[in-house]
Amino acid sequence: MTEGGFMSQISVAPGWLWIAFSVAIVVLLIIDLSLFGKNENGHKVKTALIESGLWIALALGFNFWFAMNYGSELGFQFLTGYLVEKSLSVDNLFIILLVFSSFKIASKYQHKVLFYGVLGAIILRAVFILVGAQLLHHFEWILYVFGAILVLTAFKFLKNSDEKIDSQDSWSIRTFKKFVPTTNKLEGNHFFIKEKGIRKATPLFLALIVIEVTDLVFAVDSIPAVFSVTQDAFVAFASNILAILGLRALYFVLADWVSKLRYLKPGLAAILGFIGTKMLIVDFFKIPSWVSLLVIFSILMTAGLSSWYVAKIEEKRKLKEVV
Repeated sequence: MTEGGFMSQISVAPGWLWIAFSVAIVVLLIIDLSLFGKNENGHKVKTALIESGLWIALALGFNFWFAMNYGSELGFQFLTGYLVEKSLSVDNLFIILLVFSSFKIASKYQHKVLFYGVLGAIILRAVFILVGAQLLHHFEWILYVFGAILVLTAFKFLKNSDEKIDSQDSWSIRTFKKFVPTTNKLEGNHFFIKEKGIRKATPLFLALIVIEVTDLVFAVDSIPAVFSVTQDAFVAFASNILAILGLRALYFVLADWVSKLRYLKPGLAAILGFIGTKMLIVDFFKIPSWVSLLVIFSILMTAGLSSWYVAKIEEKRKLKEVV
């Protein structure tokens, strides 16, 4: 079977669009590294906010173009998939914040780790999505497995707390240290340095390992989530990648107050529970794409505004106590 035949089985997007999109992503990553990777004095929140806005505008612009050329139904699916992955990415940012804190990585060195972390996440998601799309094409019952995973993950989100994570004592770091010499010394933004003639991995590289392993775990949730929204491989791939692409800039926007998003976990649990249930009942009742988009957007808005409102009340209460 030809490559074009394989692609036509899993997506309406032609081969040239896959190639053009992939090339564009590589170019954007190079631009990101060259323009925004030279700031050694730390990332300004204002700059990161502008960058994050540009990435979001780029994603929405592509979403609009795709909808105009391939139909509003796929356009709704694209936007819903983008929102789901973006919301899961925000939760991932909290883990990244804990990792940087655990390894004592200064803000001026975080960009490099985030850049390669995003690059690894893009490659990982691409592989997972193509494999997942092929599995769905040959085994439709996999959809029920994905749905069950999401429902179980929803319960896990309600039960577990990220604050219990100890990055330096994680199994991935313990395993890595058995095979590769490491050092606690940071020397600029280098991943490896030489000590007494021995090449050793720095805390910067150890932080990258934890972030990549963490994203692997998150992919187990996010890939089934996006396939609950769409079974078109290109829609799943492009929406996921565009959501991840702005993750580095979004980190610097949210780093100072991501921990205040107290209702993010319950919100994500509600989203994953909804889309997991949607997959499990697909043979009995098919929820329209626009309804899924509305439900997910409403949950995100409720979680975000509730977190903001409660934080404001607590801030006023603390001021009264001081006075």
